[in-house]
Amino acid sequence: MGKIAVVATMIAKPGKEDALKQELLGLIEPSRADEGCLKYHLHQDQADPTVFVFYENWESKELLDAHLAQPHLKAFGEKAGELLAEPFGVRILDILA
Repeated sequence: MGKIAVVATMIAKPGKEDALKQELLGLIEPSRADEGCLKYHLHQDQADPTVFVFYENWESKELLDAHLAQPHLKAFGEKAGELLAEPFGVRILDILA
């Protein structure tokens, strides 16, 4: 398996945009330090500020799986229910070019 990209989309509950943004910003530094992380960028939709998107690149699916098991991701998972309007969507993509 080769390098992969991840696109994760999260939608904040009404009024929880700032709280979600702060939680997501807090994931950046420790996630970028995780083994295999090549890119880890957070975006917010200009037309709908409740929508946040992570774009990530990883050396391999195995290293992504190790990242997902890290304490900082587990801690976010425990808070996500109070901040998210719906379960977040994740797409894992093979990088072709």
